[in-house]
Amino acid sequence: MLIRKLFKFENAHIVRNCSSERCRYSIHGHSYKVEVLLEAHAFDHGQMVYDFGLMKGTIRDVIDAFDHAICFWDKDEADYIAWAKRYSARWISMPVSPSAEQFSRMFFIIIDAILQNTRMANGEQDVALHSVIAHETETGYAQCFRADAYNPRMGNIALADVVFSEQCQAEWKDPAMYEKLLHKQPFINQALPLQVPVDDAAG
Repeated sequence: MLIRKLFKFENAHIVRNCSSERCRYSIHGHSYKVEVLLEAHAFDHGQMVYDFGLMKGTIRDVIDAFDHAICFWDKDEADYIAWAKRYSARWISMPVSPSAEQFSRMFFIIIDAILQNTRMANGEQDVALHSVIAHETETGYAQCFRADAYNPRMGNIALADVVFSEQCQAEWKDPAMYEKLLHKQPFINQALPLQVPVDDAAG
């Protein structure tokens, strides 16, 4: 069975070497939608593949880091990279060009690592990342499967080569989260507590 969770963020970039002059020479932005598809062949204690509440933790933190941020290829011109870092507190340096295709691959690799480092605590069984879909526009998207994510012909993406600015990291619930991920430190992903309206809580 597959489940799907949709995330949204606004982001700016330049996509070098692409066919469109507007995209390869000018900073521009998109309203991204990222769909994360998880797969399992058994349910947890709540008869779910994976509680959607759990996807509002570390996975959402990583994706939300891209909101109102500028992304750049770490092999872009040094002056442009320095400018991006100077004028945006929120930036992400990527080891690949920030195309929809590479966004989908990068998110796959990061989320795959998160799931592999998660100690399942509610009877989840064989939960695996099926694919990631990165919508760049309403009509254009890229879908990455496992074979695509780890295909060297499409460029190598290592977790350590995806660098988040200090401001992006400071807004995570656990600012050291990515460092823990890099060092493969296992953690238990906790679902966010249910927000009870003030009136209901009072009585």
